[in-house]
Amino acid sequence: MVSGRGNAAAGTTLSLALFTARARRCLAVLPLSFAFLAPPAARAQAPPAPAYHFVVVLNPAHGGTDFGANLDGQPEKDYTLAFSTRLRSLLEARGISVVTTRQSDVRLTATQRAEIANHAEAQACLTLHASETGVGVHLFTSSLAPASPTLFEPWKTAQAAWITHSVALEGVLYSALQHAEIPVALGRTGLPAIDSMTCPAVAVEIAPDGAAAGSGSASGSLADPAYQAKVAAVLADALLEWRSEGPQL
Repeated sequence: MVSGRGNAAAGTTLSLALFTARARRCLAVLPLSFAFLAPPAARAQAPPAPAYHFVVVLNPAHGGTDFGANLDGQPEKDYTLAFSTRLRSLLEARGISVVTTRQSDVRLTATQRAEIANHAEAQACLTLHASETGVGVHLFTSSLAPASPTLFEPWKTAQAAWITHSVALEGVLYSALQHAEIPVALGRTGLPAIDSMTCPAVAVEIAPDGAAAGSGSASGSLADPAYQAKVAAVLADALLEWRSEGPQL
């Protein structure tokens, strides 16, 4: 009898152990089962899409042995570099990433300038010039005829696939300058560096303010810091508006 009770007790203990092990396995599976039944809001969320990365390329014209125009004793190369530095500070203060083709007095070829701009994969490229001829700001886009994008763009006419975007960018700059009551003119021209750029590209040529032209007054002249600051601020705000329109390319 004692031996029989022992076997019975052992059997009961074994059965209880098996039941407990099975129960644990079932409980371990339950959370996974309920996960499939959970509403979509309770499931793991997909990672957010990467933020839109907006880059502006500033291309101050001339440099090194290429002096550019003589602006009342100041070479154009110095003016464009100083203006580029001013505009870059304003853009970065607005949270815009900026790449410049040159940050010192060096001479770059048109090919080097285009390569820098294309490598940056920019959403806007401004080539900066200055002139004592005319008034206000002159905006130029490439004179190339628009063309459909291809897998491999011909180097010397790569901008053709971007003309539509360049004209749209020019329109935003034009409206901003007009609103600020800065005289502005539009044009088309062939510029080797711009013609090889694969980004919305506009040449910006700064001339004296119309009110100061021929008056002999320093106010509104190319050398007037207030006028430079005004033009730079308008361009920076226009590029901020261009960014706010979202990915366009």
